[in-house]
Amino acid sequence: MKVMYYTEYGTPDMLSLRDVPTPSPAEGEVLVRVRATSINDWDWLLLNGKPFINRIGALRRPKHHILGSDVAGVVESVGSGVTRLSPGDEVFGDMSTSGFGAFAEYVTAPETSFALRPSGLTWEQVGVLPQAAGLAITGMRAQHPVEAGHRVLINGAGGGVGNFAIQIAKAAGAEVTGVDLPAKLDAVRAWGADHVIDYTREDFGANGQTYDRILDVACHRSMASYRRSLNPGGVCALIGGSIPRILFIMAVGPVVSSFGSRQVRVPIWKANSPDDVAFLTGLLESGSIVPAIDSTYPLEGIPDAFRHYGAQLHRGKVAITV
Repeated sequence: MKVMYYTEYGTPDMLSLRDVPTPSPAEGEVLVRVRATSINDWDWLLLNGKPFINRIGALRRPKHHILGSDVAGVVESVGSGVTRLSPGDEVFGDMSTSGFGAFAEYVTAPETSFALRPSGLTWEQVGVLPQAAGLAITGMRAQHPVEAGHRVLINGAGGGVGNFAIQIAKAAGAEVTGVDLPAKLDAVRAWGADHVIDYTREDFGANGQTYDRILDVACHRSMASYRRSLNPGGVCALIGGSIPRILFIMAVGPVVSSFGSRQVRVPIWKANSPDDVAFLTGLLESGSIVPAIDSTYPLEGIPDAFRHYGAQLHRGKVAITV
């Protein structure tokens, strides 16, 4: 089978198309013929090996030679002990907890890594869902779900997670403000945001506005800045950005948040959570969420897809067809 492979940390130039043996599913695993996948921040960080914390357990060379966590495809065969899935089932899932490897024609993973594909979507649309939509759901439901009438701010609203988060918040009846680069703000409006902020001209943490929910995918602010922007009882959920900052807030956030009702947290995200999958499927099948695809590349075009992703001008998701 063909895979996109790398053996050294660095730029997209490190990636090359290779032929490797097709794996066989072990006990409890399924073999999936990949139809579509997408690029996530985690792929970009693992490719670059920066910041250095991304090299834990693989200091000099990558631990995973085939990147890619999102999978949409068809079950080809199943290992012993598999009870939920059968050959021919159309599935999707996140492989970030089972070794990555989605930038390939076939993948093997535990059957618990996959759920049945939502109806009414193209393969490309299904392939961009697993990680970005899962993170958006986690951020919108951390501590307590976003509700009708809530004021929600999404920092990094123009990317894949932001696209889903805007639509989840609007489906709940919230008033949404999206923050991003000026080149992305038209897309953010089109996805449903009521207000937009160009972060190159305005600091949402210093404009006097307050919110019931902040979802930040570009975490680089102080605890005080986040708390200042929250209403009493409000929640700030940090799901991406500066890893040192996230680790700091994971350590001190619960302590600081215990003084008063404004919560700043790094919520626990569980890939392929059955509850999240059911929630997402309901929104998709009702038409409340439509995945936004910025661009689509073939498997052999993944280096170019990474270059486009790295320019940080994509609106929504960068999809890969296999």
